[in-house]
Amino acid sequence: MQKVLAIVGPTAIGKTSLAIQLAQKVNAEIISGDSMQVYKEVAIGTAKATKAEQKTIRHYLVDTQSVFEPYSVIDFIEQAEKAVEQITTKNKLPLLVGGTGFYVNALLNKMKLGEPSRQESVTTNKWKNFLQVHGKNELWAELAKQDPEAAQKIPLNNIRRVLRALTVIERTGKKFSHQQKAIEPRYDYLIIGLNSDRSVIYHRINERVDQMLEQGLLEEARFIYQNRAQEYTILQAIGYKEFFPYFKKQESLEDCIANLKTASRRYAKRQLTYFRHQLPVTWFDPLKDPNCLNEIKQKVEEWLNE
Repeated sequence: MQKVLAIVGPTAIGKTSLAIQLAQKVNAEIISGDSMQVYKEVAIGTAKATKAEQKTIRHYLVDTQSVFEPYSVIDFIEQAEKAVEQITTKNKLPLLVGGTGFYVNALLNKMKLGEPSRQESVTTNKWKNFLQVHGKNELWAELAKQDPEAAQKIPLNNIRRVLRALTVIERTGKKFSHQQKAIEPRYDYLIIGLNSDRSVIYHRINERVDQMLEQGLLEEARFIYQNRAQEYTILQAIGYKEFFPYFKKQESLEDCIANLKTASRRYAKRQLTYFRHQLPVTWFDPLKDPNCLNEIKQKVEEWLNE
């Protein structure tokens, strides 16, 4: 089975830098596993590798789409599979790097991703109505009653996934947790996770937002805002929508920046929750351990020689 290496972790942990260094050591090329880095028109808010970094190591699935084109996880898998093949034909190792856990999982494992059937949509709407009437606490409690194992792994605030689990349970008559275990891997993969103390990550996130603003994040956000009449995915990206109240003259710039930092910290927490509960990750702390890169390289070489 084709081997694919992956590096995951919360935003601002340093995935890009470490991935480039590791790629040079293990003869790899990088596939972006980020849902927003495919868009050509924006770069700062999506934290893409710089042009100089991309020249150092070939990057795939960066700047491949316009923000005005539809793009889904199914498109991502199709393009990423081709990238894996291209890299492999060059006798190099595919290195998937990203913070979008669902995209990483969907590529590494054969997950069911088709459009929901009409019956499934009806069931989902039933649970959405339940949510509106009873609230997220009761919705999660319903999942806990029907599938305690799934509820233990799905946070209360991950409403989309709670809805998905309840829909699958009702449609199939089987527990969601049991179905998740049956997922078949698409590749022979190793997932390296980067993490550190929460306070350190949060401080780095705050600093990154300030750096992005210096680099021109506000102008990118203004571009997204000015084109908001068209419905497209990036309207929901963290880093842009937080500035919409400023452009509408409803909130101060300082308040919007504070909101962005808060949203980014919450996103990092959700990323870690997903990685811990949905993927088999070997964790390292690149901020505390100066020998981290060498330790990861050794782990990768052991896996490659298995």
